[in-house]
Amino acid sequence: MAYQNNRRRDTPREFFTATCAECGKECEIPFKPTQGKPVYCRDCYRRIQPERRRPNKPRF
Repeated sequence: MAYQNNRRRDTPREFFTATCAECGKECEIPFKPTQGKPVYCRDCYRRIQPERRRPNKPRF
């Protein structure tokens, strides 16, 4: 059986307004921000994303 999310496809996605923790620009995000956790705009997230990735562990 294929995975199905609980959100109906014809229901518009809810967006929330937040302030980017990196540049201070106001942005819209598709999830409710959690207090104390940083939120990044699309540009800043793309810029810092490679820094946050862990190197792949070798498979045996």
